[in-house]
Amino acid sequence: MSRIIAPSILSADFNNLGNDIEMINRSEAGFIHFDVMDGVFVPNISFGIPVIEHVNKIARKPLDVHLMIVNPDALIGSFVKAGASIITVHYEACTHLHRTIQHIKNLGIKASVCLNPHTPIAVLEDIITELDMVLLMSVNPGFGGQAFIENTYKKVRQLKSFIEKSNPDCLIEVDGGVNYETGKKLFDSGADVLVAGSFIFKSNQPEETIRNLKIL
Repeated sequence: MSRIIAPSILSADFNNLGNDIEMINRSEAGFIHFDVMDGVFVPNISFGIPVIEHVNKIARKPLDVHLMIVNPDALIGSFVKAGASIITVHYEACTHLHRTIQHIKNLGIKASVCLNPHTPIAVLEDIITELDMVLLMSVNPGFGGQAFIENTYKKVRQLKSFIEKSNPDCLIEVDGGVNYETGKKLFDSGADVLVAGSFIFKSNQPEETIRNLKIL
């Protein structure tokens, strides 16, 4: 399965967001990643539907929307309408996870579930066959630039083994603390998609950084 890099626009320059999206369009990135935060589920507020709508007008990559919000069911339809190609909801935020996943898929896009660092892989046992992707947080969600949690490699290996038996087409995405060192170890452990924010956008040559991450 090909490796995918998903630059997180949480770290982009919002005074020049259009230029940063065009850079991603030119690059070898596979997705554009959006960290949507509500200040309730996580201790931060980022951006919402209007930003995704505007980016969708010029983006030439699938929009990978990570909802770090309470009650995501109420807004899934709006995010799909705004242009999301993939929606990730948190296991920890969904009381009726199967229903939420079916809602996303019935709207014609891909469905993903995210696990916080403390949440074990085993909770996905009854839903894994329904998923297009699983996102593992390798930092505590809410802020960019955090230190990588080393236990993530073990979780990726566990999830890879689980997926190979139950749903081989399901992708494994990892978000948080991704750089050349952690990225190589994550790909070697079985990850398919790496989300990187500050490591890409603080680079002097972000397109080259994306290319280098992909070929680790």
